[in-house]
Amino acid sequence: MLTVAFIREQKEIVLAGLAKRNFKDGEELIQQVLDTDLLRRTAQNQADELKARSNADSKKIGELMKSGRQDEATALRAAVAGEKEQIKKLEETWTQAEATLQQLLYKIPNVPHAHVPAGKGAEDNLVAHQHGTVPTLPADSLPHWELIKKYDIIDFDLGVKISGAGFPVYKGKGAKLQRALINFFLDQAAAHGYREMQPPIVINEASGYGTGNLPDKEGQMYFVPEDGLYLIPTAEVPITNLYRDVIIPEAELPVKNVGYTPCFRREAGSWGAHVRGLNRLHQFDKVEIVQIQKPEDSYAALEDMCRYVQSLLEKLELPYRKLLLCGGDMGFNSAMTYDLEVYSAAQQRWLEVSSVSNFETFQANRMKLRYKSKDGKTTLLHTLNGSALALPRIVAALLENNQTAGGIAIPKVLVPYTGFEVIN
Repeated sequence: MLTVAFIREQKEIVLAGLAKRNFKDGEELIQQVLDTDLLRRTAQNQADELKARSNADSKKIGELMKSGRQDEATALRAAVAGEKEQIKKLEETWTQAEATLQQLLYKIPNVPHAHVPAGKGAEDNLVAHQHGTVPTLPADSLPHWELIKKYDIIDFDLGVKISGAGFPVYKGKGAKLQRALINFFLDQAAAHGYREMQPPIVINEASGYGTGNLPDKEGQMYFVPEDGLYLIPTAEVPITNLYRDVIIPEAELPVKNVGYTPCFRREAGSWGAHVRGLNRLHQFDKVEIVQIQKPEDSYAALEDMCRYVQSLLEKLELPYRKLLLCGGDMGFNSAMTYDLEVYSAAQQRWLEVSSVSNFETFQANRMKLRYKSKDGKTTLLHTLNGSALALPRIVAALLENNQTAGGIAIPKVLVPYTGFEVIN
């Protein structure tokens, strides 16, 4: 969430950033924020002035009574009563304006970093880096949704039977491959300085608002109305909210956490061949990395997080590319996002497997996440997160790219985790 002070002092920068996002009604919404903020501050200042006058008049009443000037004391008492009534009305105006302002701020996305390119959609993203050779498969190669049937490792029909579409059942070597990837990713993160966390997979409303998933993505999250809880769309949400309403001592920065969780997304409105098989699911496994950094260090951390995710893909021997997302393709909360995509040889297209984002102070302002410097000053922190990695499309690419006449070859780095070298 943008701060009101930033909007008030940097209005033109905010409007330019919203335009880069192709955000509709930006000027109208920003003006509503400024008008509501002025109403709030005016009411608060008038109330403060009246309180000071009322307190002074109340003291004077006692002095008048002591000096026997009862008529003047009675008149002043009536004036104080009127002042208190005005104060009450001003406080009501201020409180209402504060609530309205909060709801308006929730509707405004983050301002993109200056280096984020303008653009309307995925076609305007910039390829920042590409690694590896795109494999060429024989004509009889199969997409992963056929391979999983051939080797009986993932069953969508059983998932439909017990839950519904988009909830696969992993079987035998398919289940072991899932577990191997999770453990490999967690071990790699620990070696890179991340502290492992195992958070709850349901969150309350405050946590949803804290990371910006509410109200923006409310329709994409599964909701349990009886308990007021949401199933998490990613481990980013509970892990980042561990620090909601926290002031972190400067000596404890940066914070680097990693967590594995199942993730749940309704994916309402998704259909078509591009979401077939593992390409898009309602439930999937993911290892997430989260960092909390001082503002001056956050963009170096973003690049480091990208290099780390790239190292995972290289160890898995998957060809990949790194994209800098344009303003029109970024998430609501992000100031800058890189997507990492792997090439699926059987599908002959790139599949997104990770998004690494810097939110700057957007989430921290919602969560009141700050740090205290040595001089005692408190400052909002920057939050970052990245998929490291999401499993479904990684599995899809591994199955498709590594298919041979003798089965599906397992990358060497995973063999100590799987206990087998081939799926056959």
